[in-house]
Amino acid sequence: MSQPSTAVPVNAVYTDAEVLVSSGQTAEAIFIKDGRVAAIGSNDEVLAAAGPDVERKSLDGRTVIPGLVDAHPHLMHFTAFKASSLDLTDAKSHDDIVGSIQELAAQTPAGEWIQTSPVGEPHYFARRSERDLAEGELPDRHVLDHATSTHPILIRSWAPRMPNVIALNTLGLEQLGIDASTPDRVSDVFIEKDSDGNPTGILRGTVIGYYNRDSFFLELEKKMPPIIYPERVLPAMIGSMAEYNAMGITTIYEGHSMQFELIEAYGALRAQGLLTLRVQAAPELEEIAFAADSLTLEEIRANLERALAMRSREDDWFRVDGITATISGPFGPGFGLVDAGYLDAYGRTTTGRRMVSVEKTRLFYEFCAEHGLRLNVLSLTPDEHEENLALTRQMMAKYNLDSVPWVVQHGILISPEHIRQFAELGFSMTASLSFTFGKGDMIADRMGEDKLELLNPLRHLIDSGMPLAASMDWGPTNPFEQMQLAVTHRLTPSGRSNAGPAQVITRAEAFDMWTSGGSDVLGWNGIGRLTPGSYADLAILDRNPITCDIDALPATRVLRTIVGGRIVHDILH
Repeated sequence: MSQPSTAVPVNAVYTDAEVLVSSGQTAEAIFIKDGRVAAIGSNDEVLAAAGPDVERKSLDGRTVIPGLVDAHPHLMHFTAFKASSLDLTDAKSHDDIVGSIQELAAQTPAGEWIQTSPVGEPHYFARRSERDLAEGELPDRHVLDHATSTHPILIRSWAPRMPNVIALNTLGLEQLGIDASTPDRVSDVFIEKDSDGNPTGILRGTVIGYYNRDSFFLELEKKMPPIIYPERVLPAMIGSMAEYNAMGITTIYEGHSMQFELIEAYGALRAQGLLTLRVQAAPELEEIAFAADSLTLEEIRANLERALAMRSREDDWFRVDGITATISGPFGPGFGLVDAGYLDAYGRTTTGRRMVSVEKTRLFYEFCAEHGLRLNVLSLTPDEHEENLALTRQMMAKYNLDSVPWVVQHGILISPEHIRQFAELGFSMTASLSFTFGKGDMIADRMGEDKLELLNPLRHLIDSGMPLAASMDWGPTNPFEQMQLAVTHRLTPSGRSNAGPAQVITRAEAFDMWTSGGSDVLGWNGIGRLTPGSYADLAILDRNPITCDIDALPATRVLRTIVGGRIVHDILH
């Protein structure tokens, strides 16, 4: 059952529950009326406040929590990837892959590309990947040719895993112009060949569809199907929002790599009354995830002016606030900025790759300080933090600002001193245990074991008093597993942990990051807490995520999700 944002809220009392008003306060019952929380307290108190004519539901001890806030989901991006490709994530064998492609080929005009997802668990593919197929690898062109002889086939790879692998059939190789005369390696793309010197259809190396600056692959990309078909995205968003609702998520912050067109797409969903999540968004200063021509300073200024003009912070369902700059990029491709250097995916020393120039970055800071536009910056490393802190101080002095309500996104590797300074200047932060889960081993291998001490130091972040929100980003796509990771700091695939004094927080603090922390970072009153007057955004669970066995936390079942009094997910009996 799902009700969009135009549906009429249902007034109801839930009794005999464990209502987590906050991580440190519980109640027995909750009354929701006209899309808001009307009363919280004991059964008798809430029933008296509601009166006799309101629908009543005993929850028999189940847990009620505030709706969760994902502060860095990439929901529209990941929806676009899935909607634009045949889903092979659950494939178990080459037969599964061939069968799925055959079915799609029967419905696809001859000559058109058939593009598939990678195999395994997105987006790190650390727990399950093509290596877990029965055959232990992707099918080559000979196998894929059994699926269709009239369509080129591409099995995609997605960031951030690097090196990665893709597969093509014979027609796909022909479309790309790859044959026996093509060198075995061009730039950082490795072309597998058989004993006769013919390409097998397997390409390895820098072959991811975004965050890729390999010159040879970018030329191949021009001949491939687009990784995103824009016309498929909005219809697919209905299902993606339902999947998020089924995880207890009621609000998202789309604040990274959001082209203006994507924000307008959210606006279209709002205008049609189709949102089942509250959405706050911030446009990107300059797109860097997908290779594009560098913008001029005039174009950068125009984007800043456009972001300021589209700022809207009053709507109950969709808000736009601020602008985001991504100065560098992921560590996997070797983009994060580290002056001392680290190893890239091929064992070469790199100091990273700057995506937004120093001049553009300064204009970004200057404009936000002068016009009161909320600045978001992806700041990943100590060297990046130093630059961002220095620019902030300069602008605060120039414009006589006591503090700045700005946001650091990620802060993947950050020292106690940098945390202290960001907090002192007024910053908030969004963090994701995704990077511990999927990048911790890589950071240790390529940057050094000592860097694990700086990885996601949640204890220091919380102790600084800086507002801190949680997110799933590249996964795992399970907020309750993310809460578990905030306690265990478990790295995958090694299984080891970097849980030290800088990292470990309590389960209640992890829960706060997903609820009240999201409200504080977004500056959106009424979400993330269950108090009288707040939005009736809540989830009913089969267990208490703060007190249940920590090993059982990822298996938490969301029985009902309510947004603004509207039921958007329901398996409650």
